[in-house]
Amino acid sequence: MTQAAAIDLSVQLHRENFSLDVAMVLPGAGISVLFGPSGCGKTTLLRCMAGLEKSMRGHLHLGETVWHSEAQHIRLAPHERAIGYVFQEASLFEHLSVQQNIEFGFKRIRGERSRQPVDEAIALLGIGHLLTRSVAALSGGERQRVAIARALATRPQLLLLDEPMAALDAARKQDLFPWLENLRDELRIPMVYVTHSMDELTRLGDHLVVLDEGRVSAMGPVTETLSSLNVRWGPSQDMGVLMAGQVSQLEPAWHLAKVSFPTGHLWVRNDGMKLGDQVRLRVLARDVSITLQEPSETSIQNHLQVQIIDTAEDDHPSQMRVRMQCGPQMLLARITQRAWHQLGLQAGQTVWAQLKAVSVLR
Repeated sequence: MTQAAAIDLSVQLHRENFSLDVAMVLPGAGISVLFGPSGCGKTTLLRCMAGLEKSMRGHLHLGETVWHSEAQHIRLAPHERAIGYVFQEASLFEHLSVQQNIEFGFKRIRGERSRQPVDEAIALLGIGHLLTRSVAALSGGERQRVAIARALATRPQLLLLDEPMAALDAARKQDLFPWLENLRDELRIPMVYVTHSMDELTRLGDHLVVLDEGRVSAMGPVTETLSSLNVRWGPSQDMGVLMAGQVSQLEPAWHLAKVSFPTGHLWVRNDGMKLGDQVRLRVLARDVSITLQEPSETSIQNHLQVQIIDTAEDDHPSQMRVRMQCGPQMLLARITQRAWHQLGLQAGQTVWAQLKAVSVLR
């Protein structure tokens, strides 16, 4: 598939008790995550992109292609936009087999004779062995894979996913994650993914848009935006950062892997990683402590020399948030105001960060 151009979007939509007013440019590949609490406008924005909100004002350009423009009096209908849409529920046709459901999407492509889109979708989602089954016999994760394949069979230039894991239990989510990661890595079209799950955001996202009451409160590459001190993630979603690295050493005796990046390394639990694997790591602010000297004789195995960049108040006056830098990587720590003053910490100071826990997201 050829790489699509960036998405240039401006939306103004007003209802009696809610208004959406956003402007953004999203990358032409990878997953852009729309993140925020229920009612902040995520699904409404997705519906605007699909052409399902008739009262929308503004514009939507995909590269040089104009799908909506107030100035040019252009408003393409949903079926005229090269969009694949995946809903919270798989919404499959129960009377059709898996293959028939996928081919239903394929038949929407006018003049398309090659079955390449269908075959590519089946391969990307790993559902070749399910084709003859009734959709009633599928698990929740399998149903969503079929729904995504049906959307891809239309050869879309943009894929929209509205909380595709919302109806799945924890086990089925873990089954679906690798297939969504495969789409992110293999597709050369932009994907816009709606969620309020921090797990989905950190594992899948490349670009992040945080919405709050119909407005953009933060936006940018996911690693940069997650390290911002200005974004409030809510009490159930602790602050933390993403770190990217490569597996450089394995310790089979201890079931550990060493993940290296330009200015350091971290030891993490090895659940099947191989040398050379590229991995994402998540470090929560609550799992980072600060010391003035390099730690020794401690059970905490991961230490990084960092520079304090800036600080912010936390939800409770006893706590504060500290942002630190280790080369291109950022770290956040949540410590007490008392500890900050007792250690004499200040912006620009070089200190050591101790990482008590690191999650491997693959």
